[in-house]
Amino acid sequence: MRLDKFIGHATDLTRSQIHQLIRQGAVAINHETARKAAQHIHTDDVVTVNSEVVQPLGVRYFMLNKPTGYVCANHDGEHPTVLDLLNEPNKSNLQIVGRLDIDTTGLVLLTDDGQWNHQVTSPRRECSKIYRVTTANAIDAHTADQFSKGLLLHGEKKPTQPAELQLLTSHSALLTIHEGKYHQIKRMFAAVGNQVVALHRERIGEILLDADLQPGEYRSLTAPEIASV
Repeated sequence: MRLDKFIGHATDLTRSQIHQLIRQGAVAINHETARKAAQHIHTDDVVTVNSEVVQPLGVRYFMLNKPTGYVCANHDGEHPTVLDLLNEPNKSNLQIVGRLDIDTTGLVLLTDDGQWNHQVTSPRRECSKIYRVTTANAIDAHTADQFSKGLLLHGEKKPTQPAELQLLTSHSALLTIHEGKYHQIKRMFAAVGNQVVALHRERIGEILLDADLQPGEYRSLTAPEIASV
């Protein structure tokens, strides 16, 4: 890999900044000052910038406890994005695995492993997602049965897949779905005459949101969590 490309992947330095540092003699390979940005480096080479070792980035997997007010996008002209909550180099390369609406909170997964992302989000895998739902009106006793049979939502040609609703209180429940249609949960409750006033995702597949993560906090996934997909 080219020297400038290696540094760019592992840091937030721009290409022009990297080239300037090389011209200034601030970059070294195996303790020898580097002179060319195009110089090829090997996997066992030690690269330093201003005497600090540049560590190559491995594949990254994170869970984030998304607060309200943030959008699940890499860039947005009006609202802050979930990437703004991360203190990571080259975070723009991360993919958001399963997006949430701006007013929905809870578990968001992020990775730069495109294949892993596809395994989580592919409709064929029917990865389950569990949400805690709070509604404006009391949840009718028949709602669980309606959801289990599937609902034909407005504008859709096929009904939703069977979903499991577990009542917690008169106005709250845990809902497990196996797909991700646009605004699906809000539309499902609207179809039975109710309104969602709060929505929080607790689980994706076998990955449960860490109870120790406060809104806006994140951590790396553990090896078992990554392998569970």
